[in-house]
Amino acid sequence: ASLHAYLVFPSSRGGRKPSGCSVPGLYGNHGSCRVRTTRASWRRVCGANSCSWMTPSQPRSATRNRRPSSKLPPGVGIGEKSPTELVKNPSSSPRVSIRFDLYQDFTKNCWFLAALASVTFHKNLLANVVPRNQSFEKNYAGIFHFRFWRFGEWVDVVVDDRLPVDKDGNLLFVSSVRKNLFWGALLEKAYAKLCGSYEDLQIGQVSEALVDFTGGVNMTIKLGQAPPDLWQIMVRAAYSGCLMGCQTRSGPERVLENGLVAGHAYTVTGIRTVTCKSGTENLVRLRNPWGKIEWKGNWSDSSSKWEQLSLKERVLLRKTREDGEFWMSIEDFEVHFVELVICKLTPDLLSYENGKEWTLSMQRGKWVEGSTAGGRMTYTESYWKNPQYRLKILLGDDMEKCTNSCNVLVSLLQKQNHKHRNQSPPLYIGISIFKV
Repeated sequence: ASLHAYLVFPSSRGGRKPSGCSVPGLYGNHGSCRVRTTRASWRRVCGANSCSWMTPSQPRSATRNRRPSSKLPPGVGIGEKSPTELVKNPSSSPRVSIRFDLYQDFTKNCWFLAALASVTFHKNLLANVVPRNQSFEKNYAGIFHFRFWRFGEWVDVVVDDRLPVDKDGNLLFVSSVRKNLFWGALLEKAYAKLCGSYEDLQIGQVSEALVDFTGGVNMTIKLGQAPPDLWQIMVRAAYSGCLMGCQTRSGPERVLENGLVAGHAYTVTGIRTVTCKSGTENLVRLRNPWGKIEWKGNWSDSSSKWEQLSLKERVLLRKTREDGEFWMSIEDFEVHFVELVICKLTPDLLSYENGKEWTLSMQRGKWVEGSTAGGRMTYTESYWKNPQYRLKILLGDDMEKCTNSCNVLVSLLQKQNHKHRNQSPPLYIGISIFKV
């Protein structure tokens, strides 16, 4: 895949060249112009010159791309090392059951990991974000490539393999239960680069990361005002391959008496209707990005409610290991969580197995003061000045005979104008649809 150097090399006075590398032009002055090159060419050049590739925008350090205000435990030193310096046989390839691979460490990026765990259920989606054929073995040059969806297009981000570690050589941020797996930490580094810094990953929403990983369209349900058919909505979402995440009530991130974490994001990893002696119950399976600390109420790992199920169903669903994943009833889910995010894949990622084909149209615009900034609908004299787009729906013969209708999905995005995502707070925006 072609890579745009302006995504990899921000405007600067020049990149730093790794020790022993005498490749002319590889780390030259790029300025702010767009220089096209390829990941494969970087690998070939580095391999031929026996040198490791290094991210010019983060010279020798991912930690320099992390502002010192990040809250780390007292006494934790910061350095960086390559995975080849940490273990004998490092791996960068996601494997089976990968939602259990990763866990959150010092950073408060549970929203990032909750979204990533949801993506791991879809191999094609994960392979799009973490391209295959990247390893620490053949033609290894210290370069890794990832892809993210940003404001209507997929962008490529390239990073070196230097990862933040403490004085004992342990990864500071995203870690893996298998010490030789580094794809999660490398992906996090690429995402931190895209967002501006590791510090910019401290605060975020599951909905943001789900869009960045998939290009999908989010639907957010406030569980305090959940529709009566919430369970049916979740069933349809799961059946259609949607990704789901949720959030507990805001506040300082702390473990509550019921085992949930306040101000924390979780992944919805499954739903199930079970048959009890007293009837049926609808259950939701969730995972804590910490990889530990689980719900202690009904249908938790140690709950007596499991005794009401048949042995077959109990063996299939109940897992007593401390992995951060647990079940709870839909009723408890509505009480203890405040928000459910459902990410529906956009037409370019939807399969056409059902015979229905989507047409995708993308428009770009902006609100300009004195010109196209017309304000909200209550400003009747200026509202018409806002950007307008006309959508004409042509119904086919078959559709006219059946329902005389079609589905339309509209998503409005606000593009940030600052390199650091948390230094560009979103403004109030909206879109209205009128029949003309």
